[in-house]
Amino acid sequence: MSKEELELDTLEGIGPVTKQKLIDAGIYTILDLTIRGPMEIADALGWDLHRAIELCNKARMKLIELGKLEKDFVSASEVYKKRQAIERITTGSKNLDDLLGGGIETQAVTEFYGEFGSGKTQICHTLCVTVQLPREKGGLQAGAVYIDTENTFRPERIIEIASARGLNPEQVLQRVIVAKAYNSAHQELIVGELGSVINENNIKLVIVDSAVAHFRVEFLGRSTLAERQQRLNHFMHLLLRTAEAYNVAFVVTNQVQAAPDVFFGDPSKPTGGHVVAHTSTYRIYLRKAAKNRIARMVDSPYHPEREAVFILNEKGIDDPEEETPRKK
Repeated sequence: MSKEELELDTLEGIGPVTKQKLIDAGIYTILDLTIRGPMEIADALGWDLHRAIELCNKARMKLIELGKLEKDFVSASEVYKKRQAIERITTGSKNLDDLLGGGIETQAVTEFYGEFGSGKTQICHTLCVTVQLPREKGGLQAGAVYIDTENTFRPERIIEIASARGLNPEQVLQRVIVAKAYNSAHQELIVGELGSVINENNIKLVIVDSAVAHFRVEFLGRSTLAERQQRLNHFMHLLLRTAEAYNVAFVVTNQVQAAPDVFFGDPSKPTGGHVVAHTSTYRIYLRKAAKNRIARMVDSPYHPEREAVFILNEKGIDDPEEETPRKK
């Protein structure tokens, strides 16, 4: 599909003034128009909701004609064929890849949560490198966007991982685009403008480390809980729609909090409540176990709930070495 076919002014009802208002709101193509939804379009253009819904429906029908979106009703066999085209990115660990059914999926949001030191950020740094690997080695020969909300991105770590995996560190760094989010509103703005960045830089992986941190800091107390969850819900759905529309993989990290009502077992539970739980396609819990790390598939549409062991080393994420049996 050519870029010209997705231009805003190719859609009936969008003139020069309307087009400029949409661009000012970070909506550059018909695809962006469909991802954002009627409420945001109405706010951006100063229109009533009914008129914005009509425009979004026109955009959706145009994308169906162009083959970019599925029809409203399709057979299960067509859905199955489409899923066969989904691409995967290796995590760098065969054990973790097996847990995920071959690696991190495109068109999905994969959430890693766990306490500090469990390996969340290390997985993110490793994926920035492995997404650039050739396809025969588990990569997609593409770039990554790293949305940093907690000042955790370290280019030195990217250099170390790339060198250990036999890649040119300078070339790897050039294909990682970093966006530092200073607050939740800025975080939402960055994700809203991802469409043009993805198209112009051949991006196949977007990382948000971490997704909930700013929302936790800015919305304190029960009085702000409803607003926080609404904003967080909007943010997570925007991630999911962008992942599906642009065929990219989204990886988000999440913090944990202790559940005071748990007396036996692990009291850790992810932050963000049911909003994050329902919008994450795959949810993996990470925990430390001496020198190893253990990943457990907590929620998935089709993966079994099981665990995998991995380690952190100069390669980033790796498999633990198998112990050689002692001679009798």
